[in-house]
Amino acid sequence: MPDRVLFTPKARELLLQLLADHGPLIFHVSGGCCEGSAPMCFRQADFRVGPGDVLLGAVEGCPFYVGPEQFAYWAYSELTVDVTDGGGDSFSLEAADGLRFIVRSRLFTDAEANELDAMGPPPRGPIGAANTEFRSNDQLA
Repeated sequence: MPDRVLFTPKARELLLQLLADHGPLIFHVSGGCCEGSAPMCFRQADFRVGPGDVLLGAVEGCPFYVGPEQFAYWAYSELTVDVTDGGGDSFSLEAADGLRFIVRSRLFTDAEANELDAMGPPPRGPIGAANTEFRSNDQLA
């Protein structure tokens, strides 16, 4: 099965540091204003997943969601999360360190898209850790 979201080694390293500093985390891409296409990293306790938010996967046990409008745009794209300098005006946890997560995308091949279609749509809404049936991406492919 093609992975919908991957983290570069640099992004994974930052994620592991944020996990050590803040505990359980969640990622969300809203697609709205204020850096809407940037992945935002929050403490899980500080973020409420909406009923239409789409779960793309998890990295290091951290769920990665996108808003429903953003999913409509990225449904057939593999997202690669990386890190760049310059936190900017962000609510995301890494901004305090002068960094920010960014996302790059590539379209899935026809074969990958067909495989995803055969599996049905990804889950929507809040999903507890015990109920997750997606696999955690262990390394960038």
